[in-house]
Amino acid sequence: MEIIPSTAKRTDNSLLMITHLSQLLYYVTGFGGLLVPLILWLSQKDKVEGMDEHGKSVVNFQLTLILITILSIPALILFGLGILGFIYVGIVGFVMPIVNAIKANNGEAPSYFGTIRFIS
Repeated sequence: MEIIPSTAKRTDNSLLMITHLSQLLYYVTGFGGLLVPLILWLSQKDKVEGMDEHGKSVVNFQLTLILITILSIPALILFGLGILGFIYVGIVGFVMPIVNAIKANNGEAPSYFGTIRFIS
């Protein structure tokens, strides 16, 4: 008798929601907003249905926010316009994970606008 391994993925909307909400660790601890979702995505992408799509969007969003923050520093010093980048990162970095966590809990696809697709 041959045992065939199960490749079926489980549906876990709560874990998808936690993946999105773990981005808010930046506001609590000052770090971990990229590291924790990255670990969740890499460890669960083959086990949870939809984790690959949600994980990629979270990592792309966090990398985009980091890039905007890095580019806003010299823009702030040279032109004073970097403050707009910091305001964008502060507001969008807080609101979009909550909106997408609600979408993930409802079984919908994530949508982070203005995100650069580093990982496709």
